Amino acid sequence: MSRYRKWILISALATFGPTLGHAEDLHHETRYRVALAGFPIARADFRTEVKDKHFTIRGDIDSAGLADLVTTIEAKADVSGTVGPQRLQAAHYTLYYKSGRKQHTYDVVYQDGNVTSTTTTPEPKRPKNWIPITEGDLRSVLDPISGLIFPVGTNICSQNLPIYDGETRMDLKLFPKGSHPFSTDGFSGITVSCGVHFTPRSGYKQSRDDFQYLSKSEGMEIWFAKAEAMNVYAPVYVRVPTKYGTVTITAVKYGND
Repeated sequence: MSRYRKWILISALATFGPTLGHAEDLHHETRYRVALAGFPIARADFRTEVKDKHFTIRGDIDSAGLADLVTTIEAKADVSGTVGPQRLQAAHYTLYYKSGRKQHTYDVVYQDGNVTSTTTTPEPKRPKNWIPITEGDLRSVLDPISGLIFPVGTNICSQNLPIYDGETRMDLKLFPKGSHPFSTDGFSGITVSCGVHFTPRSGYKQSRDDFQYLSKSEGMEIWFAKAEAMNVYAPVYVRVPTKYGTVTITAVKYGND
């Protein structure tokens, strides 16, 4: 699976967040099924914990179905920070990603929304047509997990999200696409549907066909569902067109343990 699919599995799987502004201990679990052209390729488990206005979100993603016939994919994501009045404020984000024998760890430290340090292990060799990250690219950014969690009252589909995943800086500009009914374990109701314009900014190879394809596509979409007890909106369905077929990420559980 390419780095492109790594990005799909991690940044699009922005899972469940805690109640904004509440101090009590909270736990929440979200499970996803990932499919390519209707065939299962991965499963994901994300667990959120909140204590004294500090949050952690831990995720485990594993290949499944047809993907296992090609290579074994494993990813572990971890983001922690504080619960602010308007959104989650990440302090530390880590992604471990393994595909076959190759493995990488991305580690990012934030302060007030700005990246103060970022490391990749092992240190990668960049091609000549690599678009480097600038200092300005790392100011006022969001991590790819808590960055897609919104408090109730937010105009979700008017957001422009500056995402940094430890390697690539990208913008996800949301726009309204109506609403859809959605039912799964823990939720049944109407979702807010947003289209997504994807724009890569830096931290990628200029000749990447997959980024060029996605940046020209009008078909990327995210559905956000309200969690009554948690008072936030978070994704329950993601649709990402690729050259290989459409990737869908669907919540099969969206609720408390």
